[in-house]
Amino acid sequence: MAHVNSPAASSENAFAERLFEGLPRRYDLLAEVLSIRQNRRWRRELVSRIASSRPRTILDVATGTGGVAIALARETEASITGVDISAEMLARGRERVHAAGLDARIGLELGRAEAPVFPSGSFEAVSFTYLLRYVEDPGATIAELARVLRPSGVMASLDFYVPPRVAWRAAWWLYTRSLLPAAGLLTGGRAWWDVGRFLGPNIEGHYSRWPLDRIVAAWEQAGMVDVGSRVMSLGGGLVMWGRKAGA
Repeated sequence: MAHVNSPAASSENAFAERLFEGLPRRYDLLAEVLSIRQNRRWRRELVSRIASSRPRTILDVATGTGGVAIALARETEASITGVDISAEMLARGRERVHAAGLDARIGLELGRAEAPVFPSGSFEAVSFTYLLRYVEDPGATIAELARVLRPSGVMASLDFYVPPRVAWRAAWWLYTRSLLPAAGLLTGGRAWWDVGRFLGPNIEGHYSRWPLDRIVAAWEQAGMVDVGSRVMSLGGGLVMWGRKAGA
C-alpha cells in the first residue's frame, strides 16, 4: 500500500523528528546498549502477543528502522506495513528490510500515528513502539490506531516505564539522569547524549500525566477488550495488548 502522508502536524511530532534525525545508522545497536540489553527482550514479548493471533496483515506504527516489522515477519506470514514520521529512520529501515530479504512482505512509508491514512478495519493486527510520549493526544492516537484494526484484531505496544517500587525507581532515576547520558555520549556521540538527557524526564513526565490506568481506560474507550499489560525488567519496560471488540 503506497500512501503520501502530511507533514508533522504537532510540536510533539516535530520534536521527535529532530530528536531522531542523527540516530538511524547506529540506532538499533545503541538501543540495546542503553536499555542494558532489555529492548530485545521487550520486543520479543510484543511480537509474541501479535504473532499468537496469526494475522495476515499488520500495521507497525513508529516502525523506525524496521526492527519490530522484521521480527514480526519472521514470526508470522503476514504482509506488514510500517509507518514512521522520520524519513531518515525509514531509509535505514529499508536497507535492513532488503538485507533480510523481506522486501516482498514489508513496506515502509511516511505516516503519522495520529492520522493513519488507511480505511477503517484495514489490518488484522496493529503494533506500536515508543510512541505515545511523542504525540499531542495519546488517547486520540490510540483511538485512531484501533479504528484501522478489524473487529477481533489484536493490538500491542511497547514503551519504557517507571519502576513502581521505590528502591528500583531510585536506581532508575540515577541511571536515566547520569549514567544513560554519559553512556550515550561515549558510544554514540552528541546525538545520543541529547537523547540520554531527554529520556528520563520525558518518561517520568509522561506517566505523571498518563498513568497506566488512564492508558488502559483509553484502550477500552477506543473499543479494545481483554486489555492486559506486563511490566518488565523490574519496571523499566511496559508491554500492553488487547483485542478489538466485534465478531
